[in-house]
Amino acid sequence: MMGTVAVNGEVRRLEDLRLQDFLQSFFFGAGFFETLLLEEGAPMFLERHLARLQASLAAHAGCVHAPPPEVLTAGAVREALRRCLEADASLGPRFTGVGKLVAGDGRLLLSFRPLLPHHERTLGEGCVLDALEDRGYRRDDPSLKHKSVSYLRQYAHFGRGTVFGNEAGELCEAPNGNLFFLVGDAVATPPLAAPCLPGIIRSVLLEEGRLGGLPVVERTVRQAQVEDVRGCVLTNSVSLALAVPRLLGRELPGSHELAERARAVVREYARREA
Repeated sequence: MMGTVAVNGEVRRLEDLRLQDFLQSFFFGAGFFETLLLEEGAPMFLERHLARLQASLAAHAGCVHAPPPEVLTAGAVREALRRCLEADASLGPRFTGVGKLVAGDGRLLLSFRPLLPHHERTLGEGCVLDALEDRGYRRDDPSLKHKSVSYLRQYAHFGRGTVFGNEAGELCEAPNGNLFFLVGDAVATPPLAAPCLPGIIRSVLLEEGRLGGLPVVERTVRQAQVEDVRGCVLTNSVSLALAVPRLLGRELPGSHELAERARAVVREYARREA
């Protein structure tokens, strides 16, 4: 994390933040976060991120102390972002990297980090998902539909090439994104009840409705169907769409073309919504 942050719109230094201002979030995970891509100072899909954040806060109004409504508007976040970038020479107005919003304890914290050193290489190579974890996810678990700061279950599997499955033998998501499978006559992504996060890029691709001439649909994908999968894409708000060239031991040569088409769709939507 870089040194300049904003708390409820006020530009601060990271080292000056006080633990007692974030006690519920830190000790109990009573908060939510959003991670978004910044390109030359412009946040991608900011309104969608804020809508999801506000929906999570509303669903947990009895246990998470939400920030004031006025700091959760797109205009307020854009202004806080602008002021942070101008105040820190290591960022600058044309900063390209990652922004993170954390809401809890009555505060909205905005922070920044650079893209990972291997970001561009990963976009080209994709990511292999060869490990299945099917002990932790349970169908219709409502907690997994919100991006809570209680993120250990997912964080523990970062870099391990994990796919989460549920007790019914269905594939759900990856630790760092939603999954889309080229299987049968469609590009299918698991339904939210699987469960999985209502991802921002997931919503864009479902709205588009087609990739490479095939419909994009919500549809249950079972572990037993992996032999029929011809391509797979992992989506998240930083990488947008990553090819999965191997899924649970199966080589998927169609994944790279599918990921390129998905990224093109996402970037066109972002251009229109900017």
